[in-house]
Amino acid sequence: MTNHDDVATSLEQLLESLIKMVGRANKNNGNLQIKINDMNESIESLQKRISQLEWIMKGQLKERDWGPIRNYPTHPHTHTPSEIHDHISHF
Repeated sequence: MTNHDDVATSLEQLLESLIKMVGRANKNNGNLQIKINDMNESIESLQKRISQLEWIMKGQLKERDWGPIRNYPTHPHTHTPSEIHDHISHF
């Protein structure tokens, strides 16, 4: 009869050990998921910054292509000073 008790005790210890292992694995999985989410947020932030830099660079390239000489109206009486200012400030 003692033999059955030893087997039952061993099985109980094994079951407890397995439950602890599953618990640790779940905890590790949760920690990994948090890290993955953090990394995804960082990647999204980097992608936004890259898009902003691309937008700025494209704007600078367009401005460079336009060159330092710009055509302004030769007949100021056809445009109000505020319209000319608005036109200039867009560049």
